[in-house]
Order: sequence, then C-alpha cells, then structure tokens
Amino acid sequence: MPDSNDADLPDGAMARPSPRLLEFLVCPVTKTTLEISKDRSELISRAARLAFPIRDGIPLLTTDTARELTDDDLKK
Repeated sequence: MPDSNDADLPDGAMARPSPRLLEFLVCPVTKTTLEISKDRSELISRAARLAFPIRDGIPLLTTDTARELTDDDLKK
C-alpha cells in the first residue's frame, strides 16, 4: 500500500517505504543508517558507498541490486 505522502510525488517518482520502516532499516553491509535519495528511488549507504533501489515502495537491500556510489554521488 502506498504511503500517504506519495500523492504529492512528482511524475515518475517511485512510492517510498513508510517513515516508520525507514527507522528500522540499516545497510546490510555496514549496519549503518540509510538515507533516502532526493528522488526517493534509492536508499543510500554512505559508509558502504552503495545505493539500494526502491521498487514499488519496497527497498531491495541486497548487494547484487545495489549500485556503487561515485564521489559525485556522495557530494549530493
């Protein structure tokens, strides 16, 4: 079920996990907190330098689905 805040998402933005769920999620590699990306399509682990995709509001927290973050990505 989409989060109630998804109604104000820009076109093409993905549904995001609930804020309550995000309080419990940690990076599967480093066990550190995750940040949601500005476009709400990924969860960012700065410690692991990985971005985990969010598909249909579900975070995919596996290293095989993650993308490596560049120095430019980390500056954002």
